[in-house]
Amino acid sequence: MHSQPRPYERNPRYPAAGAVVNGWDDAVAALPDQPTVLALDGPAALDWNQAARGITAALRARSLEGGVLDVRECWSPAAVERLCTPHDDADTFFLPLAEFEMADLFEGAPTVARPADGVLLVFGPGAALCSPDLIWWADLPKRYAESAVASGTLPVGVNLGRPDVPGDLRRLFYTDWPVADRHRDALAPRIDRWIDVQDPQSPASLDGTAVRATLAELARQPVRTRPYFNSTAWGGKWAAEKLGFKPDNGNTALGYELIAPEAGVLVGPDAGAQVELPFQLLCVLHPEQFLGKDVHARYGTSFPIRFDYLDTVGGGNLSLHCHPQEQYMREHFGWPYTQHETYYVTASDPGSRVFLGLRQSTDVDLLRKEVQASAAHGTPLRVEDHIQTFPADPGQLFMIPAGTPHASGAGNLVLEISATPYLYSLRFYDWLRRASGVPRPLSHQHAFANLDTARRGTEVVEDLVQQPRVLREAAGWREEVVGSLPEMFYAVHRFVLDGTGPAQDDTEGRFHILNVAAGDGVVVETADGRRHDLAFAETLTVPAAVGGYRLHPVGARPVHVVKSLVTPS
Repeated sequence: MHSQPRPYERNPRYPAAGAVVNGWDDAVAALPDQPTVLALDGPAALDWNQAARGITAALRARSLEGGVLDVRECWSPAAVERLCTPHDDADTFFLPLAEFEMADLFEGAPTVARPADGVLLVFGPGAALCSPDLIWWADLPKRYAESAVASGTLPVGVNLGRPDVPGDLRRLFYTDWPVADRHRDALAPRIDRWIDVQDPQSPASLDGTAVRATLAELARQPVRTRPYFNSTAWGGKWAAEKLGFKPDNGNTALGYELIAPEAGVLVGPDAGAQVELPFQLLCVLHPEQFLGKDVHARYGTSFPIRFDYLDTVGGGNLSLHCHPQEQYMREHFGWPYTQHETYYVTASDPGSRVFLGLRQSTDVDLLRKEVQASAAHGTPLRVEDHIQTFPADPGQLFMIPAGTPHASGAGNLVLEISATPYLYSLRFYDWLRRASGVPRPLSHQHAFANLDTARRGTEVVEDLVQQPRVLREAAGWREEVVGSLPEMFYAVHRFVLDGTGPAQDDTEGRFHILNVAAGDGVVVETADGRRHDLAFAETLTVPAAVGGYRLHPVGARPVHVVKSLVTPS
């Protein structure tokens, strides 16, 4: 099997088990001709008034208009203040993950009177709690809200709480998203229609039964999420030049290949309307088939590994930072597992580097004083005096356990294979970069509280800059272990295919993630005959339920496929 190479696909799409329709009129056409309470629920960061106007106009056109209620008017002001508003002494950088439920925003379960005729529309976050006849979920992928708050284009009405309060990324990340996700996940088995409002004038929607049938099918086959790139101050241009992305802010810094809390899967016909469904629903509705029995027992419905790109080709160095150690992560931030990482170098400019680990001679007290002086007075920090540097050679993996200081240098495309928690970069130093005319704030107190001071010098080289070890091999291919550590719950392997034949693998009851890191690509063939092609730089999840599968190289050139999996407990 020598398929022709194809370009990177920015909008992978899968069939839906039902008709995807466009516009409020087509959605409303499926409503019953009898008195009905319709709940339109969803995350806070929607233009709820616009959605309500669209539905009421469609109801009016069918003579079904029976009243409108904004459920946010039923929220308890005291509960909103207590649960959604950071206290004066709150951390400037992070908040603990919110543990309350959507129902806690109300003094009691919201109640509504059934209309004498027509459809009463109850809309807003928590609308489904009013015991409606039908539940519609209106969804906007999280990237929209994050971009809007970061850019100031949607400064109010984004967060849970008062609609006139300016948007806050801390509240978005640590309060709104966890609360809305739990609410959505609880409703998923009984949502009657899923509505994708990326085009607010003509939203695409899919019947709830079809949504669940679609997800049931996807949970048993290889699946790829919709990728996108964010821009940051240090971002490069590799993905724009090589993959065809056109970022709004001029660089392709952060490539979201597979970050489960934000990832979506596009479903719909090959041409026409499509709906983006949260990847997380595959874990919620089919945890054992998708994750595997053992992984589900350990991590619940949390998908524990993420794949993303860090693009500094034509950009700058990342900040010098570390990530929370496990006990600190649990006690301060509320995550049950921590943020171990690895860097796999996919491409690099000559002379580019990775900063990793303390030097043998590093004086941590001196480092702290210099970091504090830099933050207070804008004095540059000679990072190389304290942190080791390594050549960023393509194909090299760097292990980054929690607490390890690190940064990808300028000129790299790094595939970051990491634990799913991704919002806790504890920064020591950011090369004196400025945001809105002032120095970027640094969470160096958190960083020093988590710094691993024991692993340094030659131990960093031996433990964190590992050389490949052959695990299995046969004619035409081999599988290597390129990184594993006892304290990290996942490992990184690599298939090397010489172009002459397929590699054999089996999920053995736990999901795999694959990424083509070199060469033209592969065709993934499952034991039941399904085929999924995967081009250079693309990422694919192979659910636990797949079992045996083959990797057929595309083209005649050698192909490298990086694989990550949760290691046995």
